[in-house]
Amino acid sequence: MQKGKINVQTENIFPIIKKFLYSDHEIFLRELISNAVDATQKLKTLASKGEYKGELGDLHIEVRVDKKEKTITVSDKGIGMTAEETDRYINQIAFSSAEEWVSKYKSEEDASRMIGHFGLGFYSSFMVASKVDLHTRSYKKNSKGVKWSCTGTPEFTLEEKPKKQRGTDVILHVADDSTEFLEEHKILELLKKYCKFLPVEIVFGTEKETKKEKDEKGEKKEVTIEKPRVVNNTKPAWTRKPAELSDNDYRDFYRELYPMTFEEPLFNIHLNVDYPFTLTGILYFPKVKQNFEVQRDKIQLYCNQVFVTDSVEGIVPDFLTLLHGVIDSPDIPLNVSRSFLQSDASVKKISSHISKKVADKLDELFKNNREDFESKWDDIKIFIEYGMISDEKFRERAKKFCLLKNTDGKYFTFAEYRDHINATQTNKDKKVVHLYATNQEEQHAFIEAAKEKAYDVLVLDTPIDSHFVNMLETELENVSFARVDADVMDKLIVREEEMPSKLSQEQKDKLKPVIEQNLDQKSFQVSFENMSESEQPMVITQPEFMRRMKDMSVTGGMSYMGNLPDSFMLVVNSNHRLIGKLLDEKDEALRDKQVKQLIDLAMLAKNMLKGEKLTHFVKRSADLM
Repeated sequence: MQKGKINVQTENIFPIIKKFLYSDHEIFLRELISNAVDATQKLKTLASKGEYKGELGDLHIEVRVDKKEKTITVSDKGIGMTAEETDRYINQIAFSSAEEWVSKYKSEEDASRMIGHFGLGFYSSFMVASKVDLHTRSYKKNSKGVKWSCTGTPEFTLEEKPKKQRGTDVILHVADDSTEFLEEHKILELLKKYCKFLPVEIVFGTEKETKKEKDEKGEKKEVTIEKPRVVNNTKPAWTRKPAELSDNDYRDFYRELYPMTFEEPLFNIHLNVDYPFTLTGILYFPKVKQNFEVQRDKIQLYCNQVFVTDSVEGIVPDFLTLLHGVIDSPDIPLNVSRSFLQSDASVKKISSHISKKVADKLDELFKNNREDFESKWDDIKIFIEYGMISDEKFRERAKKFCLLKNTDGKYFTFAEYRDHINATQTNKDKKVVHLYATNQEEQHAFIEAAKEKAYDVLVLDTPIDSHFVNMLETELENVSFARVDADVMDKLIVREEEMPSKLSQEQKDKLKPVIEQNLDQKSFQVSFENMSESEQPMVITQPEFMRRMKDMSVTGGMSYMGNLPDSFMLVVNSNHRLIGKLLDEKDEALRDKQVKQLIDLAMLAKNMLKGEKLTHFVKRSADLM
C-alpha cells in the first residue's frame, strides 16, 4: 500500500472547496457523472481508431445509493486508470496550479471558477462526503485494479485491489450534514436536472413496467416486471441534423423540455454552427404572454450535453430570454459563476450570433410566407418590439419584418404604412402622424372620430408600446405618434388652416366657471377648442406626453413617474350648438343639469363613468327626456 500526501501545500484546500461551494453542493453528482461520461467517450474514440481492440460491451453509467451504508456510488466502464495515472491525475495535476488561486479567490463565486478551471471537479465529492474511495482498472492490457482513498485531508492511500471489469467506481461515504443525498428522490431530481441529455446511458435504480404476456393456455395476462431505470435521453433533438427531424419531432422535444406546458410553440430555430465557435441548439417561439416574468428562464444552457444553468439573463440578449429551448456549446465554460459567463468573450460572441440567427429566421419566415407570418404576429409582436427596444443590432435587422397592425386588422411594414397615410396624416410641420389606440373597445369613440376624417388608426396594445413608439419616433424620420384620445382630432394632426370659433373669448370666459363648478373631477382641466359642429360637444382627452411617461414607468425606467396622478383635459367644442345654447339658458338649475349631462356623456365615451355616477347619469337622462 502506498501512503502519501496530495501534492499541495495549502492544507485548507478541502475546507475551501466545502465552504465556498456549499450553496452549489449538489453539483458533485454532475461532476462525477461528467467524468464518467468522458471516460466512456474516450474508450469509444480509442476503439474507433483501433487503439482498443477489446469488446466495448454495455457502456452505461450506474448510480447507486445505499442508505444503510450511507454511500453513493457512480460506476462507469470507461478507460479506467492505472496506479501511475491515478497518482498523476488525482494527486498531482488537479492541484498543481490551484494553490496560488486559493489565496486570491476567497469568495464563493470565484472559488466556483477555480474548481472548474483546475480540474477539481472530482474533489467536489468532498462537499458531501467525509471519505471518498476510487476503485479503478485501466483498459490497458494486463492492468490491475487500484484503490485510492482519502478522508478530505491531504493524506491519501493508494493500493492494489482486484477489479473484474475495466472502468471506475467512485464511492462517496456521505457526511452527517449531507444525508439528504441518500434519499432516492433527491438523487433522481439531480440526475433529471443535470444529466437529462448526456450522451451515455445513465441507470439509477429500477422502475416497474406492466405488459401483456400469454400464459400456458395462450390467454393474455398483465405481467409487472422490473427493469433498470434509464434517466436520460442520449440523443436529444438538438444533437441531430435538422434534415432528420420532422415537425412532430420538434414538438415532442418541446414537451420533453416542458412537460407541464400545454401550449404548442409557434415555430422553432435549429442552431448549428461550427465556426468561429461550436454551437448547437433549438429555440422555440412561444405565444408571448403580457407578463414577461412568466416567460423567462426557459432557455437551458448546456456544455457538451451537460446542464449548466437555466438562468440565462445577461448571457443571451435580454429579449431572447422570452424564448424557450436549449443552447449547447463546448465553448461555454462548465464550472463558472454567472458573472464570469456574462463577461466571457466567447459567451458574448455566441449571444450576438444567436441574436442574428433569430433575426434571420424571422426575416426568412416573413419573406417566404407573409400571410402565415401575419397570422402569428399578434403572438410574437411583443418579443420583436422588445428586441428592437433593447438590442440595436436586432433593431436594424427587424425593421424589414416588423409589422404595424391597424384597427381594420391589416398589416404593414414601416415603409408601407408611411405610404398608406402620408397624404392624409402629414401635419403642417411635415411630420407624418401615426395615430394609435391601446384599447379598441374603450377608445372606440375616438377611433370613429379619426375615421370620419379619413384617418387610419394603429393598434398598439402591449405593455411596452409606450417604449416602442418612443424608439420609433427616434428611428423613423419625420414621424410622430399620438394616441387617439390624447387630444381632439384637429389638434392631433394640425393643418395650416384653423377653424373659426362661434364663441367669442368673452363668452368662453363666462361659460368656463359654470362648467368647472359642475365638474367634480378636480384634477381635470377645462379648455375650449374650435372643432367641427358634427363632433361631440365635450371630449375628455389624456395628453400624450405625461400619459406615455406614466405608461413607460410601469414597465421600467422613471419609476417616480408612476406615482404622479393621471392628467386629463375636458375639451369643450366651442362650435357645437348645445354649447351655444347653454349661454342662452336662463334657468340656472336646468343649465347646471345640462352641463353635468354633457360632462357625463364625455366620461361615458371615455369609459370612465361607473358606479354611483353612472346611476345618477341614468336618472338624470330620464328627467331631462
